Amino acid sequence: MIKKETRLAEVELREEDEKMILEGYAILYNEETLIGTREYGFIESIDPNALSEDAIKDVPMKYNHMDSFLIIARTKNKSLELTTDEKGLKVRAELLDTQHNKDIYKMVKSGLLEKMSFAFTVKEQEWDHEGEIPKRRITKIDRLYDVSIVDIPAYDNTSIYARSLESMDLELKTMELEKRKIDEALLRKRIDLKIKIGGTKA
Repeated sequence: MIKKETRLAEVELREEDEKMILEGYAILYNEETLIGTREYGFIESIDPNALSEDAIKDVPMKYNHMDSFLIIARTKNKSLELTTDEKGLKVRAELLDTQHNKDIYKMVKSGLLEKMSFAFTVKEQEWDHEGEIPKRRITKIDRLYDVSIVDIPAYDNTSIYARSLESMDLELKTMELEKRKIDEALLRKRIDLKIKIGGTKA
């Protein structure tokens, strides 16, 4: 089953001709981030080619990923713009003149809301188990489900992590399974090499 994951990033406020504009980078490429802890986690980075146009063709901006809360902006009606550059995925939202959007804008302006989270699923990834802490590089994002303004992140700023412990446990089990597959493949190669060498001597 494909898991939906979330990450946190900074959100900025910009005023343009009395319009309510929220702007920032939701994803930063090639930036290593500790997910979880050094004892129970991994270091993650996102490849600059991880995002395709199909992955971001219809993305809403939400509040705390809540489906019950009215959508703040959306790429479909162009009130939300997602653009990629050498730095990462840039988010620019022009908020409609509604009461709850005004409330969100005022809270961002006052500093009460200052974080953005994004929900996504992974299509392709690479694992490196050579170091003290495993490294995960996301090479393809299958789908970006939403970008959200959030009030209370689950973890501090250094880990920019916003997943449940249950999801974390499932991902670590997946990581161990990937490592086991790599170890088994290396073992098969060694066995094949021994057979070839033995055959040559015979």
